[in-house]
Amino acid sequence: MAAATSELLTGWCLFGLALLAILIFSWVYVRKYQSRRESEVISTITAIFALAVALISSALLPVDIFLVSYMKNQNGTFKDWADANVSRQIEDTVLYGYYTLYSIILFCVFLWIPFVYFYYEEKEEDDGNTCSQVKTALKYTLGFITVCAVLLLIGAFVPLDIPNKKNSTEWEKVKLLFEEFGSSHGLTALSFSISSLTVIGMLAAITYTAYGMSALPLNLIKGTTSAAYERLENTEDIEEVEQRILRIKSKCRDGRPLSSRDRRAVQQLEERLRTLRRRERHLETIEKSWWLKFCEAIRPLKIVWGVFFIIVALLFTVSLFLSNLDKALHSAGFDSGFIILGTNLTNPLNMLLPVLQTVFPLDYILITTIVMYFIFTSMAGIRNMGIWFFWIRLYKIRRGKTRPQALLFLCMILLLIVLHTSYMIYSLAPQYVMYGSQKYLVQSNKTIDGQPKNVTAFVVKDCDADAPEDQCIVTRTYLFLHKFWFFSAVYYFGNWAFIAVFLIGLIVSCCKGKKSVIEGEVDEDDSDMSDDELSAYYC
Repeated sequence: MAAATSELLTGWCLFGLALLAILIFSWVYVRKYQSRRESEVISTITAIFALAVALISSALLPVDIFLVSYMKNQNGTFKDWADANVSRQIEDTVLYGYYTLYSIILFCVFLWIPFVYFYYEEKEEDDGNTCSQVKTALKYTLGFITVCAVLLLIGAFVPLDIPNKKNSTEWEKVKLLFEEFGSSHGLTALSFSISSLTVIGMLAAITYTAYGMSALPLNLIKGTTSAAYERLENTEDIEEVEQRILRIKSKCRDGRPLSSRDRRAVQQLEERLRTLRRRERHLETIEKSWWLKFCEAIRPLKIVWGVFFIIVALLFTVSLFLSNLDKALHSAGFDSGFIILGTNLTNPLNMLLPVLQTVFPLDYILITTIVMYFIFTSMAGIRNMGIWFFWIRLYKIRRGKTRPQALLFLCMILLLIVLHTSYMIYSLAPQYVMYGSQKYLVQSNKTIDGQPKNVTAFVVKDCDADAPEDQCIVTRTYLFLHKFWFFSAVYYFGNWAFIAVFLIGLIVSCCKGKKSVIEGEVDEDDSDMSDDELSAYYC
């Protein structure tokens, strides 16, 4: 009993420390990237809160797995205190935790973030009447609220009946779990709205996370170009542009005006010259900084981390491929959302987690690390690509120079990606996400000297779809992910797209050369107002 209490306290302590770390990280991350010239209190608070909610939501999955696993001993029996009522209370607590956080996410995505975004946009255009700015922001936000209301209404009345399959007794068993899970129309409506946002999060993960998983490790391995070499090249470019401007202007020495074509050429060259001189100032600053010397000193460590991250990315991709292949070969098909009960084709991650379960809390540390890995690679993808609307780049994410609107977009995208992260983890380790480390007892006849005897023995087995309902507790995460079969089907095809984009991003990242030491800090098409804010922290 004392050991069990110790494990529980350890789990809650780790969760508490994770919450504290999330709040500190959210504050540091937003303050690190926000523009010092355009920072606003309301947008800063909104970004920090939204980022913290995203990270806290991602931490619910390890907690859910831990709680269902903690209720059973390693010999397959329930712990003394884990009777039916206590188990139900724990399940309900986790479920309410999900709905609380997901309700906050709906509030952020459909009300708070859009309102703050449009309010700040109006403030830039009309710097006078605050009441007018609030009214205009509310008018635009009303469109988001309408979309949310429509999703809630559809979710409240959408039919959940799944087409019957012949010889699908296991599927019938899961259907009963779904019927028991959240029978209220209100909870169903919330679940449908979150699932709709998860589809958008899937598209964001395909775009940003898949690319970030390839770009982040390869950037660490390849490093950046030399600041001294870049400065030498930049000086040569400045001299060349100045000479071209002088050659064009020499045409009007006899008093004749320049042609319209020459005037346009001079204007473009002068803009190019201003950009090059800004680059010169940035390169001069970084070349003299102690931070560059520190980055050069830790270069071997960055290569090691890059190799480790690319191995992890390939491990995830192989696991995801095998899991999707298993669904394609052994699931009940499209009409069931490609849901599979049990694992027919094992993958590296599914093999590793049972081994780590023997030493508490290594498996929970690993699953938490995987979740955070997806979050950080998503951040890396957004930071490298910027925020796009189809083929139009809206904002760049730059250290110390990111506009408030871009930070709000960043946090909203991360909120949506986090919603899809749980399904990604389930795809990587379906058996573990469904039951954790639970085991159950199977009765069998004992054999002595090759002859069956009337001696009853119990064998300990890992929980799976064949286990009795009263012996294994399914995580709330699993039931929440598969409440609507048609969303599960979309996620299945999204996983194939994720694998394809990762492989394409890996090829592109391998073919690209080294990044500039001031990558993204000075661009000719840069519309930010903070080009002249110099920062010495490049690496």
